[in-house]
Amino acid sequence: MTERYEDGMRVRRSVLGDAHVDRAEAVKTAFDAPFQTLITEGAWGSVWAREGLTPRERSLVTLALLAAGGHWDEVAMHIRATANTGATPAEVREALLHVAVYAGVPAANRALKVAKATYAEMGVEP
Repeated sequence: MTERYEDGMRVRRSVLGDAHVDRAEAVKTAFDAPFQTLITEGAWGSVWAREGLTPRERSLVTLALLAAGGHWDEVAMHIRATANTGATPAEVREALLHVAVYAGVPAANRALKVAKATYAEMGVEP
């Protein structure tokens, strides 16, 4: 694998956790392996591994963008990742308030519901 892939896998594991990445790797097939390589090198190795923003800041930006795009499964995944990035429920709430203003109240409303449910699964009181 490339250095970017290795960097990406390191960051991916630090953000999403070993258990999540191990589950994704265990179900990877020849069909989706190129996609897994793309996100590991691109998202994790090229963007998340950069200096300039902390993992906490990247987490908040990512949550806002995912919510704005209506990507609810990924919102839940990145809410779980806040346990590793340090983004607090209060900070997530603030990011989702920005979503309401800049991307629409329905997107923020749904994201808040997903966040509350995910925090409840995590045993976190938001």
